[in-house]
Amino acid sequence: MHDQDYIIRAVKKVTPAVVSIAIAKRLEPHPVLSPFGPFVDLGELFAIPRDEQDRVKIGGGSGFVVAPEGIVVTNRHVVADPEASYTVVLSDGAQLPATILARDPINDVAILKISAPRPLPIVPLGDSGALELGQTVVTVGNALGLFQNTVSTGVVSGLSRFINAAAEFGGPASELRGLIQTDAAINPGNSGGPLVNMGGEAIGINTAIVFGAQNIGFAIPINHARRDLADLKRHGRIRQPSLGIRYVIVTKALQKIQNLPVDYGAWVVGEGTPWDHAVIPNGPADLAGLKEHDIILECNGQKINETNTLIDHVQKFNVGDRIPLKIRRGEEEQEVEVRLGERR
Repeated sequence: MHDQDYIIRAVKKVTPAVVSIAIAKRLEPHPVLSPFGPFVDLGELFAIPRDEQDRVKIGGGSGFVVAPEGIVVTNRHVVADPEASYTVVLSDGAQLPATILARDPINDVAILKISAPRPLPIVPLGDSGALELGQTVVTVGNALGLFQNTVSTGVVSGLSRFINAAAEFGGPASELRGLIQTDAAINPGNSGGPLVNMGGEAIGINTAIVFGAQNIGFAIPINHARRDLADLKRHGRIRQPSLGIRYVIVTKALQKIQNLPVDYGAWVVGEGTPWDHAVIPNGPADLAGLKEHDIILECNGQKINETNTLIDHVQKFNVGDRIPLKIRRGEEEQEVEVRLGERR
C-alpha cells in the first residue's frame, strides 16, 4: 500500500469525529456619534447577526471527539473566554451546546462535554512518545471556521520544541514547551484539531503556526491530553505536578552576574518580598529539605539547562511521584528525593 492510500484511509477514519467549535458572546452596545443620528449602536449600524440570546459569533476553532459519550478535546486558547458560550458542530452539521469540563493552561489543552443523542465516532489516541523525525502526519481541522475537514499532510520536522504563543482576545502570551513541529499546514481555524499518524490515531493537537514562515506548525503531544483525561476521570479535575519552588534557569550570563559556581541548573530564588517564598512552606521541596539559593543541577539524572528545563522534566511525572534531584548547596553536591505535590 502506498503512502497516499494510508493517508486516505487515515482521513476517512478521522474526519467523522472532527468537530467545529463556534464561540459566541453577548456584546455590550457601544453608542457612537454618526451621521445617521446623535447616537447609533455599531451592532445595529452594521447589522451584526445575533442569536436568540442576543449573542454574536466572535470566533471558532476545531476539536475532536475522544469518547463516544461526547467528550471533546481542543486547545485551551480556543475556549479561553469565561464569558463566552461554545457550540460544537458535528461533522453531520448538528449543533450542540458544550460544557467546559477542564482547562489545562500549561499544556494548552481543554476538555469539553456535549450531550449527543447517539454514541459518536471517535479519534483513537496514539502515543506521542513514539514519534520519530520524518514520520508522515496529517492535520485535520475547520480552517478559518469556514470549511470542515480541511486536510494537509507533512512530516514530523522537530520534537521537544518550545514557543511563546500569543493568546486570543488580547490575553498575555504563554510559553508552550515540548511541542511537535511539523511542516503540514496548520491554518488558524485548525487550532484544536487532531494531528494524526498513518494509523488514524491522534498523536497531537494542532495549536500554532509561525506567521511569516513557511511550513512551520506546532502541535501539543497527545500524551498531555491523555494524562488530563485520566486525571479528570479519576479526580474530577486536571492535576498539575509541582515542586513548590520558585527558580530561574542558570545561564552563563547569570552565573557571571551573580557569581554562581555553575553555569547550568535551576537556582532556587524568590523575588525578594516577604510573601514571595523561594521554597513554598510545607510544600514538596520544603518537606524534602530544599532551601533558597540551592541550585538544582539534575532531575532524574538529566542536566537542567535552558533547553532542558526543570518544568520539562516535572511535567513528565504525576502528582505523588517521587523524583530524584541532584542539588548544589554552597560547595557541596547532594541527592534528594522529592514527592511531587499538586499545583494550586
